[in-house]
Amino acid sequence: MVRLLGPQDRLLTTMERQFPQVTVLVRGNDISLTGEPSQVEGARRLVEELLELVRGGHEVTPVEVTSSARMLENDRSAHPAAELLSQAIVTARGKSVRPKTAGQKSYVDAIDENTIVFGIGPAGTGKTYLAMAKAVQALQRKEVERIILTRPAVEAGERLGFLPGTLTDKIDPYLRPLYDALNEMMDPEIVPKLLAVGTIEVAPLAYMRGRTLNNSFVVLDEAQNTTPEQMKMFLTRLGFGSKMVVTGDITQVDLPIGTSGLQVVTRILDSIDDIHFATLTSADVVRHTLVGQIVDAYTKYDQVQLARRENPGYQGPSERDRRYKNKR
Repeated sequence: MVRLLGPQDRLLTTMERQFPQVTVLVRGNDISLTGEPSQVEGARRLVEELLELVRGGHEVTPVEVTSSARMLENDRSAHPAAELLSQAIVTARGKSVRPKTAGQKSYVDAIDENTIVFGIGPAGTGKTYLAMAKAVQALQRKEVERIILTRPAVEAGERLGFLPGTLTDKIDPYLRPLYDALNEMMDPEIVPKLLAVGTIEVAPLAYMRGRTLNNSFVVLDEAQNTTPEQMKMFLTRLGFGSKMVVTGDITQVDLPIGTSGLQVVTRILDSIDDIHFATLTSADVVRHTLVGQIVDAYTKYDQVQLARRENPGYQGPSERDRRYKNKR
């Protein structure tokens, strides 16, 4: 029961938020649900789903509670969340990396089924993390001979100036997130050895020019900060026996001028076989629950600003409308 409800009943509170019209009463090992019949039925299915996860040895967090509730709402089959969350990609130091939402599962399946996959979505949806997990899995299964991780060296809205040290020291801050994810998915003692022999390579995008990447799993992160020319250059590095995953968030472009290569490529390659565009949304955010709400709020704000540019007379939702919506 402690594993089901969480410390300080955190998971119970999350369950109650999913079904606000249901009263949950816990006494010992008994859970009673009262309220509107359809809501009670949904809450009952959610409790049974979480019990299945607990019995399977999975650590349940608020993310699993909210994602399970969404999946149950859209899928009437038995235990869709338990089946999804039991599919680990890689396991390191007792921690398993697995898709946690239906959107993430579709993204992971697309990587298995296609040579080039674009993962496009807001922050916190696991685009890069899951892509790197699939890369580690492919290396462990000997499906590829090496992993190549790259990203453009672009500052996020501020100029850092000249950085001290060697060339490696200068580019390291831009690539640090990739190193961090590698150390989470593999033994930190093995990672430096694989980097030293070239089995794993982490490099800025500018180093890809003129190369042909055979038998490799290649991940391009922060692709929204590539120019159209850089994107074309990267995609044409594809060699035999390789896979490419390109990840990015088209709402967070840090390029000082010009068009994002990620925005352009969605219009150029959308009809080519063996290339898949996977779109993740705020429903796939697996960070703090506030992140999904922040993403939605910024999306609405951007829509209002776009409408105002196209129609100068547009004022957006009135304050009365906003208060009514928040009250509901």
